[in-house]
Amino acid sequence: MGKYTNQKKLSAKEKEEVFIRFVRAVASVKNSVEAAHFVKDLLSDAEVMMVARRLQIVDMLEDGHTYQEIKDGLKVSFGTIAKMQTWFESYGSNFKKILYRTHKKAKITDRHSSWMKLKRRYPMYFWPELLLKEIVKASNLREREKLRNILKQLPEKTQLTRDLNRLLKVT
Repeated sequence: MGKYTNQKKLSAKEKEEVFIRFVRAVASVKNSVEAAHFVKDLLSDAEVMMVARRLQIVDMLEDGHTYQEIKDGLKVSFGTIAKMQTWFESYGSNFKKILYRTHKKAKITDRHSSWMKLKRRYPMYFWPELLLKEIVKASNLREREKLRNILKQLPEKTQLTRDLNRLLKVT
């Protein structure tokens, strides 16, 4: 990332105001597409790659990769890895929260998308669920109320009744 050499010319109050303005701009981003456009407009390609590499290094360190694995995989020096590890251990507590959230979301998204791919690829294995979805989608309000009443009368809560209840709540 390019070095900012005019820091000494700003007072502490001015530095704080500039920082707060920057943080507000970042916080106003609504989704990942908007974030990508914001970062692309804000940083040069080289700066984006440097920041992205730093994040990858920290991510791999957290996943338990060795320095050699990180060096070979990302084509970075041991010095860079050591700097990032030192930074992360000293100042990275807030970054850990974000890292955890992105890992959690990625795992949920991966699990959900792979399940949906499986359903699309082999629809005949899931025909009862697909049939129920179509019945609920095609039913009017009165028919949905009848379905809800039938579900209330079922003695045991099976996975099928939970799925039906979920489908009826959604629509």
